Amino acid sequence: MPHIPLDENLPGITGLLNYRQDTALPIRQLTQLLLRGESTLTEGERELIATVTSQGNQCRFCTAAHTAAADAFYGERVTAEMVKNDPAHAPVSEKMKSLLEIARRVQADARTVNSDLVEKARKEGATDMEIHDTVLIAALFCLYNKYVDGLASVTPSDPAFYDRLAGILKNSGYLPSPNRYAALNPTA
Repeated sequence: MPHIPLDENLPGITGLLNYRQDTALPIRQLTQLLLRGESTLTEGERELIATVTSQGNQCRFCTAAHTAAADAFYGERVTAEMVKNDPAHAPVSEKMKSLLEIARRVQADARTVNSDLVEKARKEGATDMEIHDTVLIAALFCLYNKYVDGLASVTPSDPAFYDRLAGILKNSGYLPSPNRYAALNPTA
């Protein structure tokens, strides 16, 4: 049960962003820029960064949501699961493996992102902008994870909910729009 009154039809981050739209707008804009804006990282790769960060923070809602979003971009359900559970063998580039390790370090203790780790990512082809954006995405999702769990937002157990949310995130991004979450309620 959430610690504050939230729209019961909007679980997880959706209800929190709806609750305080003035504070939601700037973080939605930042999220849109980082996850859907111009980048040499694909949208799926950026969703993987959100996924591993959320998993490391044990935020069930965000982990499920961004796993589903990554799956939607990759068109399969293997890559995100392997990135989370067997990163050494995940079907992503060595550059991406290095960036995901940076994201994990940011999530666990950002002070452990050291020059050796950054240099390894560079040697695998990561640009300074990709390193920057990886750190910023991981830091942003730490904020989201704490926001969702700190206010005890509802976490649906039905995987179909996250597939519907992933469709919204893939097709509409992160900015607010009228009836944005109408598709989340299958009876609507």
